[in-house]
Amino acid sequence: MGMTMTQKILASHAGLESVSAGQLIRAKLDLVLANDVTAPVSINEFEKAGFDKVFDKSKVTFVMDHFVPNKDIKSAEMCKQSRTFAKRFDLDNFYDVGSMGIEHALLPEKGLVAAGEAVIGADSHTCTYGALGAFSTGVGSTDLAAGIATGEAWFKVPAAIKFNLTGKLNPPACGKDLILHIIGMIGVDGALYKSMEFTGDGVSSLTMDDRFTIANMAIEAGAKNGIFPVDAVTEEYMKDKVSRPYSKYEADEDAEYDAVYDIDLAAIKPTVAFPHLPENTKKIDEVGDIPIDQVVIGSCTNGRLSDMAVAAKILKGKKVHKDVRAIIIPATQKIYKECIELGYLETFIDAGCVVSTPTCGPCLGGYMGILAAGERCVATTNRNFVGRMGHGDSEVYLASPAVAAASAVLGKIAGPDAL
Repeated sequence: MGMTMTQKILASHAGLESVSAGQLIRAKLDLVLANDVTAPVSINEFEKAGFDKVFDKSKVTFVMDHFVPNKDIKSAEMCKQSRTFAKRFDLDNFYDVGSMGIEHALLPEKGLVAAGEAVIGADSHTCTYGALGAFSTGVGSTDLAAGIATGEAWFKVPAAIKFNLTGKLNPPACGKDLILHIIGMIGVDGALYKSMEFTGDGVSSLTMDDRFTIANMAIEAGAKNGIFPVDAVTEEYMKDKVSRPYSKYEADEDAEYDAVYDIDLAAIKPTVAFPHLPENTKKIDEVGDIPIDQVVIGSCTNGRLSDMAVAAKILKGKKVHKDVRAIIIPATQKIYKECIELGYLETFIDAGCVVSTPTCGPCLGGYMGILAAGERCVATTNRNFVGRMGHGDSEVYLASPAVAAASAVLGKIAGPDAL
Protein backbone atom coordinates (compact mmCIF):
# COMPACT_ATOMS: atom_id res chain seq x y z
CA MET A 1 0.00 0.00 0.00
CA GLY A 2 1.31 3.46 -0.94
CA MET A 3 1.81 6.35 1.44
CA THR A 4 0.50 9.90 1.62
CA MET A 5 2.77 12.96 1.82
CA THR A 6 2.46 13.05 5.60
CA GLN A 7 3.10 9.34 5.99
CA LYS A 8 6.27 9.58 3.90
CA ILE A 9 7.65 12.40 6.05
CA LEU A 10 6.84 10.52 9.25
CA ALA A 11 8.38 7.29 7.93
CA SER A 12 11.57 9.15 7.05
CA HIS A 13 11.81 10.76 10.48
CA ALA A 14 11.10 7.45 12.21
CA GLY A 15 13.80 5.67 10.21
CA LEU A 16 11.23 3.30 8.68
CA GLU A 17 10.70 2.22 5.08
CA SER A 18 6.96 2.69 5.40
CA VAL A 19 4.21 3.48 7.90
CA SER A 20 0.45 3.06 7.85
CA ALA A 21 -2.51 4.84 9.40
CA GLY A 22 -2.90 4.08 13.09
CA GLN A 23 0.69 2.93 13.58
CA LEU A 24 2.53 4.29 16.62
CA ILE A 25 5.97 5.65 15.82
CA ARG A 26 8.79 7.59 17.44
CA ALA A 27 10.07 10.29 15.12
CA LYS A 28 12.98 12.72 15.14
CA LEU A 29 12.11 16.41 15.09
CA ASP A 30 13.59 19.27 13.08
CA LEU A 31 12.08 22.04 15.17
CA VAL A 32 10.29 22.46 18.50
CA LEU A 33 8.26 25.62 19.13
CA ALA A 34 6.63 27.32 22.13
CA ASN A 35 5.24 30.76 22.90
CA ASP A 36 4.86 32.92 25.99
CA VAL A 37 1.68 31.08 27.03
CA THR A 38 2.84 27.50 26.47
CA ALA A 39 6.58 27.70 27.09
CA PRO A 40 6.24 28.20 30.87
CA VAL A 41 4.13 25.03 31.20
CA SER A 42 6.69 23.10 29.13
CA ILE A 43 9.54 24.52 31.20
CA ASN A 44 7.83 23.36 34.39
CA GLU A 45 7.44 19.85 32.96
CA PHE A 46 11.02 19.90 31.65
CA GLU A 47 12.33 20.69 35.11
CA LYS A 48 9.96 18.29 36.86
CA ALA A 49 11.31 15.46 34.68
CA GLY A 50 14.88 16.34 35.69
CA PHE A 51 16.10 17.30 32.21
CA ASP A 52 19.20 19.46 32.22
CA LYS A 53 19.87 20.11 28.53
CA VAL A 54 18.05 20.82 25.28
CA PHE A 55 18.57 18.47 22.34
CA ASP A 56 19.76 21.23 19.98
CA LYS A 57 19.78 24.92 20.86
CA SER A 58 19.32 25.83 17.18
CA LYS A 59 16.14 23.76 16.93
CA VAL A 60 14.25 24.94 20.02
CA THR A 61 12.38 28.16 19.28
CA PHE A 62 10.51 30.41 21.70
CA VAL A 63 8.39 33.27 20.35
CA MET A 64 6.87 35.81 22.72
CA ASP A 65 3.74 36.79 20.81
CA HIS A 66 0.47 36.22 22.67
CA PHE A 67 0.65 38.92 25.37
CA VAL A 68 3.74 40.86 24.29
CA PRO A 69 4.44 43.65 25.12
CA ASN A 70 3.18 42.29 28.43
CA LYS A 71 -0.38 43.24 29.29
CA ASP A 72 -0.30 42.47 33.03
CA ILE A 73 1.80 41.00 35.84
CA LYS A 74 0.94 37.39 35.00
CA SER A 75 1.99 37.73 31.38
CA ALA A 76 5.17 39.51 32.46
CA GLU A 77 6.06 36.63 34.79
CA MET A 78 5.41 34.07 32.02
CA CYS A 79 7.68 35.93 29.63
CA LYS A 80 10.35 36.30 32.30
CA GLN A 81 10.34 32.54 32.85
CA SER A 82 10.67 31.97 29.10
CA ARG A 83 13.49 34.51 28.80
CA THR A 84 15.37 32.94 31.70
CA PHE A 85 15.15 29.48 30.12
CA ALA A 86 16.21 30.79 26.70
CA LYS A 87 19.22 32.53 28.26
CA ARG A 88 20.13 29.49 30.36
CA PHE A 89 20.36 27.24 27.30
CA ASP A 90 21.52 29.94 24.89
CA LEU A 91 18.68 29.31 22.43
CA ASP A 92 19.57 30.59 18.97
CA ASN A 93 16.00 31.48 18.06
CA PHE A 94 14.38 33.40 20.87
CA TYR A 95 12.11 36.22 19.72
CA ASP A 96 10.96 38.94 22.11
CA VAL A 97 9.81 42.57 22.00
CA GLY A 98 11.33 44.30 18.98
CA SER A 99 12.17 41.09 17.15
CA MET A 100 9.10 38.96 17.67
CA GLY A 101 6.17 38.43 15.37
CA ILE A 102 3.17 36.14 15.43
CA GLU A 103 4.93 32.78 15.57
CA HIS A 104 3.32 31.06 12.58
CA ALA A 105 4.10 33.99 10.31
CA LEU A 106 7.56 34.58 11.80
CA LEU A 107 9.04 31.09 11.51
CA PRO A 108 8.52 30.68 7.75
CA GLU A 109 9.72 34.25 7.22
CA LYS A 110 12.94 33.42 9.10
CA GLY A 111 13.47 30.19 7.16
CA LEU A 112 13.17 28.09 10.32
CA VAL A 113 10.88 25.57 8.62
CA ALA A 114 11.55 23.88 5.29
CA ALA A 115 9.93 21.30 3.07
CA GLY A 116 9.98 17.72 4.32
CA GLU A 117 10.72 18.62 7.94
CA ALA A 118 8.89 17.48 11.08
CA VAL A 119 7.84 20.21 13.49
CA ILE A 120 5.87 20.26 16.74
CA GLY A 121 4.67 23.28 18.62
CA ALA A 122 2.71 23.85 21.80
CA ASP A 123 0.14 25.80 19.82
CA SER A 124 -2.66 24.25 17.79
CA HIS A 125 -1.97 26.34 14.69
CA THR A 126 1.51 24.88 14.27
CA CYS A 127 -0.13 23.03 11.37
CA THR A 128 0.48 26.24 9.34
CA TYR A 129 3.86 24.96 8.10
CA GLY A 130 2.21 22.26 6.00
CA ALA A 131 2.00 25.02 3.39
CA LEU A 132 5.75 24.44 2.91
CA GLY A 133 5.35 20.68 2.46
CA ALA A 134 6.39 19.99 6.06
CA PHE A 135 4.68 17.82 8.66
CA SER A 136 3.80 20.18 11.49
CA THR A 137 1.31 19.75 14.29
CA GLY A 138 0.33 21.12 17.66
CA VAL A 139 1.04 19.14 20.83
CA GLY A 140 0.55 19.52 24.55
CA SER A 141 3.13 21.22 26.70
CA THR A 142 4.24 17.91 28.27
CA ASP A 143 4.98 16.41 24.86
CA LEU A 144 6.79 19.60 23.98
CA ALA A 145 8.96 19.35 27.11
CA ALA A 146 10.04 15.87 26.00
CA GLY A 147 10.71 17.21 22.50
CA ILE A 148 12.84 20.04 23.85
CA ALA A 149 14.99 17.55 25.77
CA THR A 150 15.15 14.62 23.34
CA GLY A 151 14.38 15.97 19.87
CA GLU A 152 11.83 13.21 19.41
CA ALA A 153 8.09 12.68 19.75
CA TRP A 154 5.57 9.86 19.61
CA PHE A 155 2.89 9.99 16.92
CA LYS A 156 -0.02 7.90 15.81
CA VAL A 157 0.28 7.99 12.02
CA PRO A 158 -2.82 9.80 10.71
CA ALA A 159 -5.13 8.63 7.97
CA ALA A 160 -5.74 11.22 5.26
CA ILE A 161 -8.38 13.12 3.33
CA LYS A 162 -7.53 14.31 -0.17
CA PHE A 163 -8.72 17.64 -1.55
CA ASN A 164 -8.29 17.73 -5.31
CA LEU A 165 -8.22 21.39 -6.34
CA THR A 166 -8.90 22.51 -9.91
CA GLY A 167 -9.25 25.89 -11.57
CA LYS A 168 -8.31 29.23 -10.06
CA LEU A 169 -9.75 31.53 -7.41
CA ASN A 170 -11.55 34.62 -8.67
CA PRO A 171 -10.76 37.71 -6.56
CA PRO A 172 -11.84 38.85 -4.07
CA ALA A 173 -12.08 35.14 -3.13
CA CYS A 174 -8.87 33.97 -1.45
CA GLY A 175 -7.41 31.11 0.56
CA LYS A 176 -9.44 32.12 3.63
CA ASP A 177 -12.67 31.71 1.68
CA LEU A 178 -11.54 28.30 0.43
CA ILE A 179 -10.74 26.89 3.86
CA LEU A 180 -13.94 28.33 5.34
CA HIS A 181 -15.85 26.68 2.48
CA ILE A 182 -14.15 23.36 3.22
CA ILE A 183 -14.81 23.54 6.96
CA GLY A 184 -18.42 24.42 6.24
CA MET A 185 -18.59 21.40 3.96
CA ILE A 186 -17.02 18.75 6.21
CA GLY A 187 -17.57 20.26 9.68
CA VAL A 188 -15.29 21.05 12.61
CA ASP A 189 -14.69 17.33 13.20
CA GLY A 190 -14.73 16.30 9.55
CA ALA A 191 -11.00 15.60 9.49
CA LEU A 192 -10.56 14.50 13.11
CA TYR A 193 -6.96 13.30 13.63
CA LYS A 194 -6.49 13.06 9.87
CA SER A 195 -4.10 14.71 7.47
CA MET A 196 -5.74 17.16 5.07
CA GLU A 197 -3.72 16.81 1.85
CA PHE A 198 -4.23 19.39 -0.89
CA THR A 199 -3.39 18.35 -4.43
CA GLY A 200 -4.46 18.91 -8.03
CA ASP A 201 -3.76 21.38 -10.82
CA GLY A 202 -5.38 24.19 -8.85
CA VAL A 203 -2.64 24.17 -6.20
CA SER A 204 -0.21 25.97 -8.51
CA SER A 205 -2.56 28.98 -8.71
CA LEU A 206 -2.57 29.45 -4.94
CA THR A 207 -0.08 31.90 -3.46
CA MET A 208 2.06 30.91 -0.49
CA ASP A 209 -0.06 33.20 1.69
CA ASP A 210 -3.19 31.35 0.51
CA ARG A 211 -1.54 28.07 1.44
CA PHE A 212 -0.42 29.30 4.86
CA THR A 213 -3.99 30.37 5.63
CA ILE A 214 -5.46 27.07 4.47
CA ALA A 215 -2.96 24.91 6.36
CA ASN A 216 -3.33 27.14 9.43
CA MET A 217 -7.04 26.38 9.69
CA ALA A 218 -6.77 22.62 9.11
CA ILE A 219 -7.06 22.28 12.89
CA GLU A 220 -10.47 23.97 12.72
CA ALA A 221 -11.68 20.87 10.87
CA GLY A 222 -10.13 18.69 13.60
CA ALA A 223 -7.16 17.68 11.44
CA LYS A 224 -3.80 16.51 12.75
CA ASN A 225 -2.18 18.55 9.99
CA GLY A 226 -2.70 20.09 6.60
CA ILE A 227 -0.12 19.77 3.84
CA PHE A 228 0.62 20.94 0.30
CA PRO A 229 3.00 19.44 -2.27
CA VAL A 230 6.24 21.30 -2.88
CA ASP A 231 6.12 23.07 -6.25
CA ALA A 232 7.76 26.03 -7.98
CA VAL A 233 5.78 28.47 -5.82
CA THR A 234 7.05 26.81 -2.62
CA GLU A 235 10.64 26.69 -3.80
CA GLU A 236 10.58 30.33 -4.89
CA TYR A 237 9.36 31.28 -1.40
CA MET A 238 12.11 29.26 0.32
CA LYS A 239 14.87 30.33 -2.08
CA ASP A 240 16.15 33.32 -0.11
CA LYS A 241 15.13 31.99 3.32
CA VAL A 242 16.31 28.37 3.53
CA SER A 243 19.96 27.51 2.78
CA ARG A 244 19.99 23.94 4.15
CA PRO A 245 18.98 20.89 2.08
CA TYR A 246 15.31 19.95 2.17
CA SER A 247 13.21 17.05 0.92
CA LYS A 248 10.16 17.01 -1.35
CA TYR A 249 7.56 14.31 -0.86
CA GLU A 250 4.67 13.36 -3.12
CA ALA A 251 1.90 10.94 -2.28
CA ASP A 252 2.05 7.57 -3.99
CA GLU A 253 -0.55 6.96 -6.67
CA ASP A 254 -1.96 4.09 -4.62
CA ALA A 255 -1.99 6.06 -1.36
CA GLU A 256 -5.12 5.37 0.66
CA TYR A 257 -7.53 8.18 1.61
CA ASP A 258 -10.57 8.05 3.85
CA ALA A 259 -12.32 10.48 1.51
CA VAL A 260 -11.59 12.48 -1.65
CA TYR A 261 -13.18 15.87 -2.39
CA ASP A 262 -13.03 17.63 -5.75
CA ILE A 263 -13.18 21.42 -5.46
CA ASP A 264 -13.39 23.90 -8.34
CA LEU A 265 -11.58 27.02 -7.09
CA ALA A 266 -13.46 29.22 -9.55
CA ALA A 267 -16.70 28.40 -7.72
CA ILE A 268 -15.45 29.70 -4.34
CA LYS A 269 -17.14 32.90 -3.18
CA PRO A 270 -16.30 35.23 -0.27
CA THR A 271 -17.42 33.29 2.79
CA VAL A 272 -18.22 34.21 6.39
CA ALA A 273 -18.27 31.85 9.39
CA PHE A 274 -21.05 32.81 11.80
CA PRO A 275 -20.90 32.33 15.58
CA HIS A 276 -20.03 30.15 17.29
CA LEU A 277 -18.23 27.59 15.09
CA PRO A 278 -16.03 27.88 11.99
CA GLU A 279 -18.37 25.42 10.23
CA ASN A 280 -21.33 27.85 10.37
CA THR A 281 -20.53 29.33 6.97
CA LYS A 282 -22.53 31.47 4.58
CA LYS A 283 -21.58 33.02 1.26
CA ILE A 284 -21.38 36.80 1.41
CA ASP A 285 -24.64 37.22 -0.52
CA GLU A 286 -26.45 35.07 2.08
CA VAL A 287 -25.32 37.08 5.12
CA GLY A 288 -28.11 39.61 5.42
CA ASP A 289 -28.01 42.89 7.32
CA ILE A 290 -25.75 42.45 10.36
CA PRO A 291 -24.31 45.61 11.96
CA ILE A 292 -20.93 45.27 13.67
CA ASP A 293 -18.90 47.01 16.37
CA GLN A 294 -15.34 45.95 15.59
CA VAL A 295 -13.06 44.64 12.86
CA VAL A 296 -9.71 42.89 13.41
CA ILE A 297 -7.36 42.34 10.46
CA GLY A 298 -4.32 40.31 11.52
CA SER A 299 -3.41 37.02 13.29
CA CYS A 300 -1.38 33.98 12.22
CA THR A 301 -4.14 33.31 9.69
CA ASN A 302 -4.31 36.61 7.81
CA GLY A 303 -1.72 39.10 9.04
CA ARG A 304 0.73 38.78 6.14
CA LEU A 305 1.73 41.50 3.69
CA SER A 306 -0.74 40.40 1.02
CA ASP A 307 -3.53 40.65 3.61
CA MET A 308 -2.40 44.16 4.50
CA ALA A 309 -2.32 45.04 0.79
CA VAL A 310 -5.90 43.88 0.26
CA ALA A 311 -7.12 45.85 3.27
CA ALA A 312 -5.19 48.98 2.26
CA LYS A 313 -6.55 48.90 -1.28
CA ILE A 314 -10.12 48.82 0.03
CA LEU A 315 -9.57 51.41 2.78
CA LYS A 316 -7.64 53.88 0.61
CA GLY A 317 -9.47 57.20 0.59
CA LYS A 318 -12.31 55.87 2.75
CA LYS A 319 -13.28 56.18 6.40
CA VAL A 320 -14.10 53.48 8.92
CA HIS A 321 -17.77 53.64 9.91
CA LYS A 322 -18.38 55.87 12.93
CA ASP A 323 -19.76 52.93 14.95
CA VAL A 324 -16.83 50.57 14.20
CA ARG A 325 -13.42 50.14 15.81
CA ALA A 326 -10.93 48.84 13.23
CA ILE A 327 -7.73 47.19 14.49
CA ILE A 328 -4.91 46.30 12.10
CA ILE A 329 -2.13 43.97 13.28
CA PRO A 330 0.76 43.19 10.90
CA ALA A 331 2.01 39.71 11.76
CA THR A 332 5.75 40.46 12.00
CA GLN A 333 8.12 43.39 12.38
CA LYS A 334 9.23 42.88 8.76
CA ILE A 335 5.63 43.09 7.54
CA TYR A 336 5.06 46.13 9.77
CA LYS A 337 8.06 47.88 8.21
CA GLU A 338 6.96 46.95 4.68
CA CYS A 339 3.53 48.41 5.46
CA ILE A 340 5.24 51.68 6.39
CA GLU A 341 7.37 51.70 3.23
CA LEU A 342 4.37 50.95 0.99
CA GLY A 343 2.20 53.59 2.62
CA TYR A 344 -0.30 51.10 4.03
CA LEU A 345 0.00 52.39 7.60
CA GLU A 346 -0.79 55.93 6.47
CA THR A 347 -3.82 54.57 4.62
CA PHE A 348 -4.99 52.67 7.70
CA ILE A 349 -4.52 55.61 10.06
CA ASP A 350 -6.15 58.09 7.66
CA ALA A 351 -9.13 55.75 7.41
CA GLY A 352 -9.51 55.76 11.19
CA CYS A 353 -7.91 52.43 12.05
CA VAL A 354 -5.53 51.72 14.92
CA VAL A 355 -2.33 49.82 14.05
CA SER A 356 -0.75 47.50 16.61
CA THR A 357 2.66 45.98 17.12
CA PRO A 358 2.67 42.29 16.07
CA THR A 359 0.71 40.23 18.59
CA CYS A 360 -1.91 37.49 18.78
CA GLY A 361 -3.74 39.89 21.11
CA PRO A 362 -7.48 39.94 20.41
CA CYS A 363 -7.62 36.63 18.53
CA LEU A 364 -7.70 34.63 21.76
CA GLY A 365 -9.36 37.31 23.85
CA GLY A 366 -6.00 38.39 25.23
CA TYR A 367 -5.86 42.17 24.77
CA MET A 368 -5.87 44.86 22.06
CA GLY A 369 -9.55 44.50 21.28
CA ILE A 370 -11.65 42.63 23.84
CA LEU A 371 -15.39 42.52 23.13
CA ALA A 372 -18.14 43.53 25.57
CA ALA A 373 -21.46 41.75 25.91
CA GLY A 374 -23.56 41.95 22.77
CA GLU A 375 -20.77 43.29 20.56
CA ARG A 376 -20.02 41.83 17.15
CA CYS A 377 -16.64 41.58 15.46
CA VAL A 378 -15.60 40.64 11.94
CA ALA A 379 -12.13 39.08 12.25
CA THR A 380 -9.59 37.55 9.92
CA THR A 381 -8.64 35.20 12.75
CA ASN A 382 -9.32 31.46 12.92
CA ARG A 383 -11.80 30.76 15.74
CA ASN A 384 -15.16 32.15 16.74
CA PHE A 385 -16.08 30.02 19.77
CA VAL A 386 -18.25 31.40 22.57
CA GLY A 387 -16.22 34.02 24.42
CA ARG A 388 -13.25 33.65 22.09
CA MET A 389 -12.59 37.41 21.86
CA GLY A 390 -14.16 38.56 25.09
CA HIS A 391 -17.57 38.38 26.76
CA GLY A 392 -19.52 35.14 26.37
CA ASP A 393 -22.38 37.11 24.85
CA SER A 394 -20.22 38.68 22.14
CA GLU A 395 -20.07 37.34 18.58
CA VAL A 396 -17.16 36.74 16.20
CA TYR A 397 -17.60 36.40 12.44
CA LEU A 398 -14.63 34.94 10.57
CA ALA A 399 -13.86 36.39 7.15
CA SER A 400 -11.15 37.36 4.67
CA PRO A 401 -9.26 40.68 4.82
CA ALA A 402 -11.35 41.93 1.88
CA VAL A 403 -14.63 41.28 3.67
CA ALA A 404 -13.28 42.62 6.97
CA ALA A 405 -12.07 45.88 5.39
CA ALA A 406 -15.31 46.43 3.50
CA SER A 407 -17.31 45.69 6.64
CA ALA A 408 -15.27 48.27 8.57
CA VAL A 409 -16.29 50.96 6.09
CA LEU A 410 -19.94 49.99 5.81
CA GLY A 411 -20.53 49.23 9.49
CA LYS A 412 -22.05 45.86 8.69
CA ILE A 413 -20.88 42.55 7.26
CA ALA A 414 -20.34 43.03 3.54
CA GLY A 415 -17.98 42.23 0.70
CA PRO A 416 -15.97 44.79 -1.29
CA ASP A 417 -18.55 44.67 -4.11
CA ALA A 418 -20.95 46.51 -1.76
CA LEU A 419 -18.73 49.58 -1.62
